[in-house]
Amino acid sequence: MKNSHKIIHYLFLFLGVLAISTSAIFVKLSTAPAPIIATYRLVFSTLMILPVILFNKKYILEIKKLKLKQLVAVFSSGIFLAIHYILWFESLRFTSVASSTVLVTMQPLFAFIGSYFFFGERLKKLSLFGGFLSIFGSCIIGFGDFKIGGIALIGDILALLAAGVITAYFLIGQSVRKNLSLVAYVFICYLSSSIFLLAYSVILKYPLIGYASSDWLWFFCLALISTILGQTVLNWLIKWLSASTISMSILGEPVGTCTLAFLILGESISYNQIIGSLIILIGICIFLIGQTVKVKDDSSSNSKAV
Repeated sequence: MKNSHKIIHYLFLFLGVLAISTSAIFVKLSTAPAPIIATYRLVFSTLMILPVILFNKKYILEIKKLKLKQLVAVFSSGIFLAIHYILWFESLRFTSVASSTVLVTMQPLFAFIGSYFFFGERLKKLSLFGGFLSIFGSCIIGFGDFKIGGIALIGDILALLAAGVITAYFLIGQSVRKNLSLVAYVFICYLSSSIFLLAYSVILKYPLIGYASSDWLWFFCLALISTILGQTVLNWLIKWLSASTISMSILGEPVGTCTLAFLILGESISYNQIIGSLIILIGICIFLIGQTVKVKDDSSSNSKAV
């Protein structure tokens, strides 16, 4: 990877994480039930991508040419994304926001393991150190409100499962995106996710209409900003960056969320959040530097081999 391309990818990675950091803000501003918020987030995202598919024959042909194995993989990716939202939102019924967020951001642990077993990726010690440092910073953010035991334990388990599921989503994406365009991938992925979430909401008898006009605005913002400009950008980057790198960078989401909550919602920032955020950012930088060293080492090895 050329240095210029690498810088561009990391820049988009930063912007993508910043965009998904708005998710918690829009969810908090909405008064609708969590499953409905998740449902319309994906439904609107799918509808936003639909015109691109319909007015560009190459994407339609690409989707038609997909083998059954590829189609199943992409559909599975979308279902994993839907299950992630369900588990995460449901966890908030039993445990605190801080506890849930901390456990959900443990996904790099799953990504390290999954990337090793499925793709044979071995991280440099420097990257591993940065990864665990960021996870430690995430724990500091939620330390004051972390709950273990009683009914809160159910929420903690659901949040941890959500972390594992979203990692599966990125690992599948890392494999599929190598031979599939971004638009075709996210359309099928978001479509399957929308269908799953709609079915989930209907089965649990959540009303699909009758919400305040402000709620529909937040649904739209979640789709456009958090998903199209956030989630979709990460899906675009997964073609060049590993699932471990993407998952690690998502640890920066609580940092962005805390900052936006302070600026938009007027929420105060605690010392735990400041210290934890700094540690997370330092850890991410160390991780990315470790990945850069790895890339340079690989390039040197290839040059010698030639």
